[in-house]
Amino acid sequence: MAARKPVSLLKTKDNIAETWPLEPPRFQDNLVDEFLLWCVKKNSSDITIQTDRPVYNEINGALYPALYRPTDAADMNVFLTKLYGTDAQARLASGRDLDLSYEIRPDRYTRIRFRVNITAILSRGRDSAQITMRVLPSEPPTMEDLSVEQDIMNAWSPRQGLVIVTGPTGSGKTTLLAAGIRMMMERRRGCGKIVAYEAPIEYVYDAVKSPRSLISQTEIPRHLPDFATGVRNALRRKPNVILVGEARDKETISAAIEASQTGHAVYTTTHTTGVAATIQRMVATFEPIERSERAFALMETVRLIVTQTLVPKVSGGRTGVREWMCFTDEVREKFLDMDFKEWPAEIQRVIPLYGQTMARSAEILFEAGEIDRRSYIRLSNSTGAGGD
Repeated sequence: MAARKPVSLLKTKDNIAETWPLEPPRFQDNLVDEFLLWCVKKNSSDITIQTDRPVYNEINGALYPALYRPTDAADMNVFLTKLYGTDAQARLASGRDLDLSYEIRPDRYTRIRFRVNITAILSRGRDSAQITMRVLPSEPPTMEDLSVEQDIMNAWSPRQGLVIVTGPTGSGKTTLLAAGIRMMMERRRGCGKIVAYEAPIEYVYDAVKSPRSLISQTEIPRHLPDFATGVRNALRRKPNVILVGEARDKETISAAIEASQTGHAVYTTTHTTGVAATIQRMVATFEPIERSERAFALMETVRLIVTQTLVPKVSGGRTGVREWMCFTDEVREKFLDMDFKEWPAEIQRVIPLYGQTMARSAEILFEAGEIDRRSYIRLSNSTGAGGD
């Protein structure tokens, strides 16, 4: 193996922009983890590896080169094989992107974890790849860390029923869900047995102290083929809580509803924006002939819907702005006496009585000086009744 020589080019007074000082002339398997650990120490939130370009670290929302020279096809093959396996190229060639988690254990007490997406791209006229690695915290945040409203925390743990966290891609749904699971586990009596099905597994709970809680995490499709199969698997394992990473098709939604009807607390996410839109979109996944029946089954089981978006903070970073509604016995009975097609308009009308609108949440944050006027106006004009 060629000796590694320090690379001094691109060094500036801004240390954040420095490239890896141990950059080799050619990457090999044993250097990948060492390089990724250096990126983490630079406080990178996302690492992007793309053929014919240097590796980039995203730090505080800006991209900085982590290597001086571009990544060539041989380097990319080393990364793909290390992160996924020898069949990565074949799977990309079949027209699929790859979602997975990756973990580094620098010592017996430390776990550095990443959420990884690998997508085929075209670069300089050739088939190539881009790897996006999100650095995951070593433990889930708390609800207090996320400044989650007390009303949401109070409604978070129904004895049975469906809790749905919604929002567009990148809105922090998984993080909010993980914080809620941590909150339940850390309660004095814990929350019993949790079975989680995720694609991929992002947060782990090793550091959460909870002697009266037991969580097991299954990765889709590594351990089971899909979420619907996961929910049906859960019913044979006598859990108290079922976590379904995403309810994106009618099979998974049906399975989640059925699990809720059998006395379980089920937590899931969807890619919708707004409480009304969530109900509308979930019902719309079913065939017209069965929509009425499935809509009423959904209304019987839903307990809380929280929709979240992330906006820049005036002080730096981002904060979650949330719309939510608690579906109490009273409000569910009211909706069950109506035609399900009337629900979206009625939900918009009663959200202030049983929760809080996105506009009101934005107003509170704007008045507190946490978000700027532009973000406030944009969110104030959101009805919450639209799609993604």
